Amino acid sequence: MMYDREIETRSVEEQFDLDGSSFRKQVEYLFQNSTFYQKKLRDAGFDASDAVGGLEDIRNLPFTEKDELRKTQAMMPPFGDHLSCPPEELQRIFSTSGTTGVPCYLGLTRNDIDMYATNVARGYSAAGFSKGQRIVVGFNAGPFVAGAVYYGFDKIGCTVIPVGTGNTERLVTAIQKLGATGVSCTPSYGLYLIDWCQQQGIDTRSLGLTNMITAGEPGGGDPLIRGRIEGAFGCKVRESMGIGDISLAVWAEDQDGDGMHFMARGFVHVELIDPVTGEPREWTDGGEGELVYTALQRDAMPLLRFRSRDHVVVNMKSNPTGRTGPRIRCIGRTDDMLIVRGVNLFPSAIRSILQEFTPDVSGMLQIRPTEPGVLQTPPLPVVVELGEGVVDPDGELKQRLKDEIRSRLLVGTAIDLVPYGTIPRETYKAKLIDYSDVSSAKAVTG
Repeated sequence: MMYDREIETRSVEEQFDLDGSSFRKQVEYLFQNSTFYQKKLRDAGFDASDAVGGLEDIRNLPFTEKDELRKTQAMMPPFGDHLSCPPEELQRIFSTSGTTGVPCYLGLTRNDIDMYATNVARGYSAAGFSKGQRIVVGFNAGPFVAGAVYYGFDKIGCTVIPVGTGNTERLVTAIQKLGATGVSCTPSYGLYLIDWCQQQGIDTRSLGLTNMITAGEPGGGDPLIRGRIEGAFGCKVRESMGIGDISLAVWAEDQDGDGMHFMARGFVHVELIDPVTGEPREWTDGGEGELVYTALQRDAMPLLRFRSRDHVVVNMKSNPTGRTGPRIRCIGRTDDMLIVRGVNLFPSAIRSILQEFTPDVSGMLQIRPTEPGVLQTPPLPVVVELGEGVVDPDGELKQRLKDEIRSRLLVGTAIDLVPYGTIPRETYKAKLIDYSDVSSAKAVTG
């Protein structure tokens, strides 16, 4: 299904031409209304909007980092010098907890909210959600921007049953009593729901789910996670990815199920860059890089070349649905990346190997470094959960896992196999790297 067929099937070349006009208007708007970008662009040598040029010149502009937004809000609370519209025009103010626990605020005008909602409607329609379908939503419509997903469901015309996080019994009861067939949640919660139903003696297939869309963290497109959820519920799982400062559902997967399409067409321009050098990379099949976003039609807090820190693999194969442009699969964030003796490692790479060892392993894992920071000395401690009822008395499974990881990822590991159910099932986002062993290691060596 397509919410905006003309836009979703438009050629990449035509979209680029249209975006070029929007980009120039957005830059002019920033020079008129954003103290933050007036200074930032002038410091970079651009004294007026005409000097910036068009989209074809965007690589010459400086990146915007999340820490810059935090800093400006700390110095000029509550919005910093980045708010580009009168405060009374804000209709929603969402927040993040921030790395220090101090909220970082995101203001949206009516037009900004409509843009977020349109992208959700495009992405979730692609994933199979339809008018009149009853769905339960596992994202809280509270202070955090994920709650804006409800506006998109309104555009589709779904019958929404808000539940949020923290009450699985209420969610399952709503599915059973109200006949909901769709779920929107994190992939971690999808896995948690399987085990919760099993503990309560509920046949997951009896719930009658037809489709689930996951967002909030990578994993919904991982064959191991997707296969487990689809096998348990008998539903289709599709993946979506957004970034709060830009939009929800910037990317979403359709029925072809082979990567997420760019759903924010016309509202956002996206680049692929080398995460180390910052240089642009071509959108080639199998290529990798970090996503960088530029707002094209934003009122309150437009961003230029905002670094997402999301690392993706590109799929340029044609899509039988008729949608055009590249598709992506997110393999992790910079926060999740470790460097082990010169090798860049994402937890998703280890998880992809575990898929080949099911059902001997459940697919749940945690990397537990004993050193702080990104740089790690091998062997890297990795906790892997065994499959239900599986044991490894002679260590043969452990050795095979270590050998396969070393062979394919060039990383030495110290595998700790633990019984099924040991690694916590999270109701929101999974913690794939746990640094809690760092302090205990320091205490022993100190």
